[in-house]
Amino acid sequence: MTVAVIALAAAGCGKSSQDGGGTATSSSGKYNGKGIGLAYDIGGKGDQSFNDAAFAGFQKAEAEFKIGGRDVEPSDNETDADKAQRLEQLAKAGYNPIIGVGYVYAPAVKEVAAKYPKITFGIIDDNNDMAKNVADMVFHEEQASYLAGVAAATATKKDHVGFIGGVDIPLIHKFQAGFVQGAKSVNPKIKIESQYLTQTPQEGGFSSPDKGESAANGQIDSGADVIYAAAGLSGQGVIKSAAAHKVWAIGVDSDQYKQSALAKYKDYILGSALKNVGGAVYDLVKSVVDGKALSGEIRGDLKSGGVGFADSNPKYVAMKNVVAAVEKAKQDIVGGTVTVNTQ
Repeated sequence: MTVAVIALAAAGCGKSSQDGGGTATSSSGKYNGKGIGLAYDIGGKGDQSFNDAAFAGFQKAEAEFKIGGRDVEPSDNETDADKAQRLEQLAKAGYNPIIGVGYVYAPAVKEVAAKYPKITFGIIDDNNDMAKNVADMVFHEEQASYLAGVAAATATKKDHVGFIGGVDIPLIHKFQAGFVQGAKSVNPKIKIESQYLTQTPQEGGFSSPDKGESAANGQIDSGADVIYAAAGLSGQGVIKSAAAHKVWAIGVDSDQYKQSALAKYKDYILGSALKNVGGAVYDLVKSVVDGKALSGEIRGDLKSGGVGFADSNPKYVAMKNVVAAVEKAKQDIVGGTVTVNTQ
């Protein structure tokens, strides 16, 4: 049932760069760029989720292709102009490809890619019209979230589950829509708590574990015994709360059961709705090194292994009814019997 994702390395917070240009063998001869440029989304490296998944792909590509790389942290309350300046600095230095982690980089990628047509740019979670040298790496998050909903509705003992979104935006609406549909496919009468932490990213919805913990406490007090969070770094607070109350949490983007920073809570992580961000980063780098740079929309789904549901927790594996329900749901989606809502 597990989608193959690139394992996360232990990632700390703070700025990090590995500047060591190099060359790599490719089908077109030699790769002559300085290496991979990676610019993180809100929450930065160390979120044990979205950004760390991108970093894992970055590390794997660096090691395999023997090329350099630089990964850059976001700043508090930064503007689109700040992001564009960051990407332009990477471009001027000769990094190729340059990847913006998160939809917030859309304006910056569009602006800078137009100035540097010989460099390949990538953006994760955005597919607006871009130049020919941009790869839009997007995912069917709603499909993985549907599986999370099925797992939650099958595992709950109270017929009462919860969803916590980081920010009230269309991207996170997809996570909620899939989760709700999946849960109701198991029990149409199930009670579902739903909450968004903030209205805008700048308010900290993706970067505030305390907000996640407080929201989870409230949902658990209301009776929910399985909570799914699509909230980036804030999701760590949700998992902490679930463990404290001895109820289930469902992680997101990465296999959060395996993350070292969450090890003391892992017995209460039922599973994780996976998004293979690391694989997307790796594939884009490989395409550039091979001289066949990807561009346009590249969308990961259940069929391609771009999304999935992690089954690393032995307690989950032992719940045969949950495993069977999730597996059937996966087959229904891949086979076309079920179409998952996006809103």
